[in-house]
Order: sequence, then structure tokens, then C-alpha cells
Amino acid sequence: MTEAGVNSTASLRRLVPRIFSKAQPSGAVETLMRTVRMHHPKADLGLIERAYTVAERAHEGQKRKSGEPYITHPIAVAQILADLGIGSKTVAAALLHDTVEDTAYTLDQVRADFGDEIAMLVDGVTKLDKVKYGDSTQAETVRKMIVAMSKDIRVLIIKLADRLHNARTWGFVPAESASRKATETLEIYAPLAHRLGIQAIKWELEDLSFAVLYPKLYAEIESLVRQRTPQREEFVQNVIDLVGEDLKASKIRGKVMGRPKQYYSIYQKMIVRGRDFDEIYDLVGIRVLVNSVRDCYAVLGSIHARWTPLPGRFKDYIATPKFNLYQSLHTTVIGPKGRAVEIQIRTHDMHQRAEYGVAAHWKYKERMNSGRTTDAQNANDTDMAWLAHISDWQAETADPGEFLDSLRFEIG
Repeated sequence: MTEAGVNSTASLRRLVPRIFSKAQPSGAVETLMRTVRMHHPKADLGLIERAYTVAERAHEGQKRKSGEPYITHPIAVAQILADLGIGSKTVAAALLHDTVEDTAYTLDQVRADFGDEIAMLVDGVTKLDKVKYGDSTQAETVRKMIVAMSKDIRVLIIKLADRLHNARTWGFVPAESASRKATETLEIYAPLAHRLGIQAIKWELEDLSFAVLYPKLYAEIESLVRQRTPQREEFVQNVIDLVGEDLKASKIRGKVMGRPKQYYSIYQKMIVRGRDFDEIYDLVGIRVLVNSVRDCYAVLGSIHARWTPLPGRFKDYIATPKFNLYQSLHTTVIGPKGRAVEIQIRTHDMHQRAEYGVAAHWKYKERMNSGRTTDAQNANDTDMAWLAHISDWQAETADPGEFLDSLRFEIG
């Protein structure tokens, strides 16, 4: 059972913090270009401009449920991908992703105007859009998504960005439709983002879905968080300062920061694990980013020298990465005032992978493909490793229902 859906977009905008920048129609294309150029100095911006011109013409006169011109949607999807560091071909495909399905512009025209690669991406997203969702077909739907993705992971990354932007505007659609989409997002899209290691998309999808499905609970948790924030921030800053002192003493260059609490994650721990709010929220999370693996272990040593580690709470995901290639050191210590502090230690590269997963790999790959052959080959080898990893995951679960369960309930 779900509570009545959130009806106003203002509520969603107020409740859920944005992870990605929001491009508006005026200046949106310039913002998009700037973002792509920042990640890819040699990017083909002319390609993006052409894709935008074609998409704008194709969608002319169409409106979204919000009343905005339809072109604002493909621009927003392209912007999410640009923020992830994805290159110009994928961004161009994102601008065109709804043209074949919703306008007179055909796939053959996409191929003639933009080439086989972009046509393949647009076609992949169009096929995913045509799959109908429902209880009896969900497992098979996910299988089809995986098969489509196995051809090119970028198809799914575009689809995730498409779902994220649609989720941001659920306030404009009828409550029943928003609830159905939010359930589907929690069941399929957020777990897939998790499988691909794109935590930045996973977290926002979960919180947006949570706000729609359980608005009262969401508002209650948001209120509790707001009330506790001042005291918590003071404590977090104290821990950050002490860890910073240890870095200086060890002559290690690094960055120390607090980790924001995700509302859906708090809810999950309260409901699924039966913990109360105080127990979850008072557990402070700190992240330390350094330049090398050696520095990671040195920081771990200095933290364990300062504070007593809790037995059984140390995890070395650097030596043994998680299924989605996530790497980090995790430890929980008894910090100042006897309060537990969860600490993650990783390199800057590991952090990029932790936040953006396979998208971070694609950013690297697209850069390398315009550079030296050896690096480009290494990037392609890594890509094949990702695809093999996804195939193994599918092969592990032959039964479609079991496959969906493994997708939904896997805890890394």
C-alpha cells in the first residue's frame, strides 16, 4: 500500500536535493556545451549543436505535462549525462532519444544525419521505451534491458538519465501514474543504477520515488533531519578537523568531508532493520579522499591509532572490490564523546567510480579513444570486462523471478 502521491512539483523540488545541474531552456544549450567541454576539451561540439537543432525542430509545438516546451526534456537528459562526464556522441543521442518514438523524424534519418553509432543508441533507448511494465512482465523486462545494454552500456545510461529527469517532474502527472512510475523506479531503475555503480543517479531516484510513495514519512524524516542538523554538523566538523590534523602530521595530501544522509536509506534502515531514527542519524559518516592506495592504508592506520575501531566493522573493498567495481576502505571507530563514526577512505579515482561507476569508465574511454592507441585499447578491455561482468550476473540467475530478486535485493 502506498500513501497518496505528491501532487505538486513544488513539494518535490523542496523535498529532494538536486545532485545534477539543471539546465533551463534559455542558455541551456550553452550550459550543456560548457559542461561537455569541461570534461572533454576536444569534444565535437558541432555534433551536439546539430543534434539540438534537429531535436528542437522535430519536437516543435509539443509540450510536457508541466506546460514547458518538450525540448526541455531531451536537453535536461543530455545535461545529466554531461554532468556524469559522458562524451559528445552519447550527449547527441540523448538530445535525439525521443525523436523516433514521438515525432516524424525516423531512425533512417538519424542514421543518415548522424551515423550508425548514434542511430544504434537512439534505437536502443526507443526499444526500451516500448517495453510495457507490469507485475507479470517485470522480470522479463529487466532481462530485455540487460540484453539491450550488453550491446552498448550507454543505452542504459541514457535511459537512467531519462528516468531521472522524468522523476524530477512527477509533480505534474496524476498521483496514480506517479506512484506507478515511482514503484517501477525503486524496483528496476534504482537497482540497475546500483549495479552499474552510478550512485549519484541511484540516490536521487530513490529519494524522488520515496517522496512520491510515502510523502508523510518523507516529510517526517526530512523534519527530523532538519532539527538535528546544527548539532550534527558541529560534531562532524570536529571529526573532520581531527582527521585533517592526522593527514598533516603524516604529510598526506587529502580531502576530508562529511557524508550526507539519504532519506530513503534512513527509511530503509528504520523499516527493514528495525532501528530508530536517533540510532541511524547519530551515526556520523566521514569520507577521506587521497592520491594513492598507499595513502589509503596510511590514513587507516592513523585513524585506528587515534580512535578504537569497532570489531567486525572493517571492510577492505580495495583488495576485494564489490560486484560493481566499487573500491574503498570502510571502518567504524568510537570517535569523540564515545560516538560511533563510519569512515570511508579512497583515492580520488575510486571516488569517481563510486559516484559514477560505468559512466566514469566511459568518460575515460572516450578521452582515451581520442588519444594514444594503447590507452584506448586498455579502455576497450575494461569495457569488455564490464560487459562480461553483466553477462555473468545474468547467467547466475536463470529464473527470471530470481533474476529480478537478485537485482532488487543485492546488498553490496
